[in-house]
Amino acid sequence: MAEHNELGKLGEELAVGFLQKNGYEILETNWVFQKAEIDIIAKKNDILAIVEVKTRSSIDFGLPQDFVKPKKIQLLVKAVNEYIVSKDLDVDVRFDIIAINKEDNAYKIEHIEDAFYHF
Repeated sequence: MAEHNELGKLGEELAVGFLQKNGYEILETNWVFQKAEIDIIAKKNDILAIVEVKTRSSIDFGLPQDFVKPKKIQLLVKAVNEYIVSKDLDVDVRFDIIAINKEDNAYKIEHIEDAFYHF
């Protein structure tokens, strides 16, 4: 597996652990609909958190959250609509980003709630 794929997988595992530790129930990981893949679908209280995980070994080229582009957001919205309909859910939806940066031998995790409203 390419090094960036391994880093991405590690980032998603770190994000799942982070969310669980903060009271989220993980409903799905790597859920796919058409061309969209949702990294994590989690629930806390009555909120469905759609979580995009961005992991970087360096922030030399920008922060991880800077790499979520409008096209990706459109695909996520489409996928979430399908997920909600297919599961017959009645929940509020929030789009989050978990940005993970490798700093020395540790990983810094930042959870940005309602991330798409910050763009």
